[in-house]
Formats: sequence, structure tokens, C-alpha cells
Amino acid sequence: MSGGYGAQDDVDIDLGALVRAIWRRRRQVLLATVASAGLAFAGASMIAPSYKSETRLLIEAREPAYTTGGDRSAAREPAIDELDVVSQVQLLRSVDLIKQVARNMKLYELPEFDPAANPSALSDILVAFGLKKNPLELPPEERVLKEFLEKLAVYPVEKSRVVAIEFTSKDPQLAAAIPNEMAKVYLSLQSGAKLDTNSEASRWLEPEIANLREKVREAEQKVAQYRSQSDLLPTGENATFAVKQLNDISSELARVRTEKATAEARAESVRAVLKKGGAPDTLSDVVGSQMIQRLKESEAQIQGQISDLSTSLLDQHPRLKGLRSQLVGIRSQIQAETGKILASLENEANVARLREQQLIQQLNTVKADSARAGEEEVGLKALEREATAQRQLLETYLARYREATSRTDANSTPADARVISAAVPPTERQFPKVVPITIVGGLAGFLLSSVFILLSELFSGRGLRPVSPPHRGPDDDATVEDRPVTRLAPVPEALPARRAVATAAVAAQVEQPAQSSMLAGYTDDELVEPATPDVVPLQETDGEEEDFTVGAVARHVLENAVRVAVAVSPSGDAGSAATVALARAIADRGRKTILLDLTGSAYPTRHMAGTSHLAGITDLLVGDAALGEIIHGDERSQAHVVARGNADIKRAMRGIDRLSMIVDALSDAYDTVLVECGPADVAGVHRLTPSGDAEIILSIPGADEDRVVELIGAFGEAGYSEIVLLTGGAVTPDRGRRAA
Repeated sequence: MSGGYGAQDDVDIDLGALVRAIWRRRRQVLLATVASAGLAFAGASMIAPSYKSETRLLIEAREPAYTTGGDRSAAREPAIDELDVVSQVQLLRSVDLIKQVARNMKLYELPEFDPAANPSALSDILVAFGLKKNPLELPPEERVLKEFLEKLAVYPVEKSRVVAIEFTSKDPQLAAAIPNEMAKVYLSLQSGAKLDTNSEASRWLEPEIANLREKVREAEQKVAQYRSQSDLLPTGENATFAVKQLNDISSELARVRTEKATAEARAESVRAVLKKGGAPDTLSDVVGSQMIQRLKESEAQIQGQISDLSTSLLDQHPRLKGLRSQLVGIRSQIQAETGKILASLENEANVARLREQQLIQQLNTVKADSARAGEEEVGLKALEREATAQRQLLETYLARYREATSRTDANSTPADARVISAAVPPTERQFPKVVPITIVGGLAGFLLSSVFILLSELFSGRGLRPVSPPHRGPDDDATVEDRPVTRLAPVPEALPARRAVATAAVAAQVEQPAQSSMLAGYTDDELVEPATPDVVPLQETDGEEEDFTVGAVARHVLENAVRVAVAVSPSGDAGSAATVALARAIADRGRKTILLDLTGSAYPTRHMAGTSHLAGITDLLVGDAALGEIIHGDERSQAHVVARGNADIKRAMRGIDRLSMIVDALSDAYDTVLVECGPADVAGVHRLTPSGDAEIILSIPGADEDRVVELIGAFGEAGYSEIVLLTGGAVTPDRGRRAA
């Protein structure tokens, strides 16, 4: 190697020298990049463009609305599953369907679908020497079919019953017409297949219906004969004559028993009154008798005359005696009439007893007849079930026959699919994409030229640098005196010039100017606005003037026991770095702290966990990780960090409303939750904390002052009363902690 290094020297790749070599030969790199891009552009422009269009079909069971009801059709037709959709894809790729489309559109006349019809001279030479099969030996339809299948793509759309038909052609009109024609032919074939099925069903149902009609007639005739032979005459409501008669006799027996009990009770009441010598006129049956009523009237008249004459005549007067004699006779008649009423009631009770006995005899007879009818009714029900089953089957066949006949006669059976998106002529070419190809060509030229330069530098040795071997001390030699030791010559302490330049550059990057407060240079009058919140002043504990460093903000969080703080960094990663320093400062002061990374660059995750390829908040929002899997430890403090995550941010943002719940859950487990939002707007922060009770921290290292003032005003209009500024800077030790 021509690098000038000895065999004993250790070397390493000098990245700075490689970059400078590429920069020195930048004109060659630029020329190679432009040349590659130009060649890619010319090649892409010379390729004949191709266009792609697509038709989409929805596979679903369809029935004419005028033939069957929706419920009946849904119950009869099976549900279309994934295998049915795949089967329809194979049907769309079938040879018969493609040949029908080719014939309808006369594709065999187009050179695009039959390039073998005009073979090139090279093709003729290969065929003449037997190196290639003569394509003209195949029929035109086979050649068109082969070319057609290469341009066709039929596939089912994932998690749906939609089938897409894609076709690529050099003619945009043809690229749209062929998928539409394929869908038309497919629907026609499906409808024709259904019509054939209906015709076959009609031909099969005709003899079956005739046979079933004869079976139904015979079954119903057997039912009628058995009913008449067994005397099982129907009386309505699914009851026979014997059962109806049994019910009537039972009802009559209950009525007669009631009348008997009533007559016996009335007779017993009259008998009891007469036995006790009581007044019979207190009985309702006696009072209701017309004869008793007339006798009572006569008794009342005679009693009145006796009372009138007693005032003027003596008790032994003949007239009074005659009236008293008439009164005694009338009372005797009342007593006799009461006895007749009692005898009448007893006769009624006796008649009711006789009627009861007769009904009981009839009931026993009817019970025997009913038991015999029940045994014979078992056979009748079996015959009726057979007749009913045959009749129902006949009605079903008749309905299917009428349905199939109506569909065949109307010649209108929809296919089990419909077009939901017809193909349209594309306006943009599908291939070649000139701009992407040109960019890729230029990038390839840049990479190849850069690789060539790097390899030349490495092989020449100019891209390598020596590495000083470690020196051994006398103590080391004493510890390994039993092993052979190789003594190396000391390496000069002076480093190459490029090492000094690199060190200066690194020092220049490390040394940054101190960040000043964003309020510097503004008067109080300039800051007083109706919608502008108050910026919280943070005082130093020893009386220094107020500042907004990491230490001051950390003390503010500790003194006010802030649970949730939202950090907005208008300057991007610079502000995120200050927020990370704040989280570490709070954690160092003994408070359980976690930082939630909601930035787009994932800077806090890389800075605290060492890598951004960790499960994080986006994985939790899309459901790919649990809450415990997204919390990671900080490499330099006791703080924890919720990583940004690896899931798609657009998908994660669909669950953005769950962030507030996640923050609440973290605040229950940690003393302080810092949410780093990066350069977010007020609307996004408000969605994160809709109640407005979170502390707002503006992390503004390197930010534009106008932007900071604008953010303060926007937060004020959103209802946030106080905002804390964080300008970065060194962390001031907490004077309240114990001395080290």
C-alpha cells in the first residue's frame, strides 16, 4: 500500500480525508450525477408509455324484488364468504371470458395484442436456425390470450367482497374499455347461468308437482275415510263430537247440581222457620207468593176494622167477634199456603236430584265413548300430519316453480355482482415515471462516483491515518513477567494538523452563546395585551435577579408541586434538549419524573434512551403495545421516558383523543409528567389538555422572539393564564437539598 505506513503501524479510516477528497473532486461527481440523470431522462422518454385503469365489482347475492321477499331470499341464499370471492376472481381470469372479450373488441386486429404478427429480422433469424419457436404457429386467439394475461391483473380487495380488474395498455382509452367490457361479459355470464338454473329448476319441478298433487289427494282421502269410520266428526276448534258432548254434559251437570243445592237450601230455610214457630212472612219465597200477598192484605184490613170498632164497641160485641173469627181463618190460610210453598221447594229439590243422577249416567257413557275416540284419534292425527307435510311440500314446490317460471319468462335475473367503480381513461402514465427515474438515475450517478472516489482514496492510502499503540509501563511488565512482551517504540506526541483542525471545530460546536430571556428588550407596556397571559417570574433563592434557566424552572415545578407540564419547543430539537435537561434536573431532586415524547424527530427518545427504535406512544395509540411496554429508563438519571414509537404517525393520530387519558394515568403513577410537544401549535396542546389545568412551558433556546410573543398571545386567547419560559442554560444545584 502506498500510504507510507510501516508494517508495525495500526491504521484507521480517516473520514474527514474521504469527505475532503469528494469535495475536491466535486466537479467530477456533479458531472457524473448530471450525466446519469440525463441518460435516465432520455431512456425514460424513449420508452413507450403505458397506462393502467381499474374496474371494481362488488360480489353480493342479488334477487329481483318482484319475485321474492327480502327475508325469504336472505334465508335461502347462503352468505358469500372469502372462498366465493376468490372463485369469482378465477372466473374473471378464465380463458372463455377473455376470449369472449377479445372477440367483442376485435383485439386480434390490434398490433399491441399480437406483436408476433410482424416479427423482426432478428426473430426470423432465430426461428430459421431453430433457436426460437415460430410464434406464427400458434393461432391468433392463443397469441392474443397470452399477451392479454400479461397485461391483466385481477385480485380481491383485502377484507371486503370487492374484486378489482386492472389492465395495462399503451392506449389510455383501451386501458379503460377492456376492464369495463370484462365486467359486462362477466355479469352477462352470471345472469345467463342463473337463467339456465331457473330453466332446469322449472323442468325438474313440473313432474314433481304433479306427483305431489296426487300424493296430497290420497293423503286427504285417507283422513276423511278414517274420520267417518271412527265416528270422529269434527265440531270445530280441533275437537271431536264426543269431546264436545262430554263438555256439554259436564256443564249441564254442574248447573243442575247448583239448582239442587239452591232448592234444598230454600226448603230447609222454610222448614226451620215453621219448626221454630216464627213468622213465615220473613221468608223471601213466602213473601213472593201472590196468594200470601192477598191474604196479608185481607189480614191487614180486618185488623184495621177491629182496631176502629174497638174504640166504640165492647170486646163481646158480635161484630168484633165475627171480625176476629175472620182474622183467625185468614192466618190459617197463610199457614196452609206456607206449607204448600215448602212442599213445592222440596219437590224442586227432588227433581234436581233425579236430573243429577241421569246426567251422571250420561256422563259416564260419554266418558267411555270419549276414551275410545281418543285412542282412535291417534291414528287420525298421524294421517293428518302426513297430509299436512305433503301439502306444505306441494306449496313450496309451487312457489319455487312460479318464481323460476317468472324469472325465465321475464329474462331478468341479476348477477350476483355489480359494478361499483367503472374504469375511466387514465390521464397519467403508469410507466415510465420520468421524474422519479431521473432522480434515481442522478442519485445512482452520485453514489457510484462517490464510491469510486472513496475506493481510490482507500486503496491509495490517502484515506487512512495511523493509530498510536498503547505504551506499557514498568508495572504492567511486572504483572505479566511470565509471558513474552513486545516492546513498541514511543509514538511522537505531536498530532497531525488535521487533528488540531477537527478539535477546534468540535470545540466551536460545543461552545454556544448563552441564551437570553425572550422578554429582554420589551417594556411592560408592550407586553400588556387583553389576551396575553402572565409570564411567571422565577426568582433565584440567593437573591439574584430572576431567570428562566433549567434550575429555576425545576425549582418552580418542585415548589408548586406541578403534576403535569406541557413543553412547547418552537425551535425544535434545541428546545427539546432543554426539556430533557429539565426532566433530569427534577428527577435528580428526588421527584419521580417521566417525559412523554410527542415530537416528530424523536429527539428526547434518542437523547435519553440511546435509540429511537423503541416501542412508544404511537404503538400504544394504534394498539401494538401496552402502557408498561412503552416506558423506558433514562441513561443519565432516574427519570423515565415514554418513547415516540415506531408506528405510523397518521394512524396514531386517529387516537389523539386518548392522549389526555394516558397523561392522567401517568400522573397517577409519577410525581411530575413532562409532555414534550416540539414545535406544536396551541390547538394541538388544547386537545391534549382540554381542561386547561396543565402547566405550559415554552422551551425557547434558539427560538425567534416574534414567534415566542405570538405563542404567548395564542395561549392567552386559548385560556391559559400562566406560562413558564425555559431558556436552557446550566442546571443550578438545589440549595434546599442536603450538602454532598
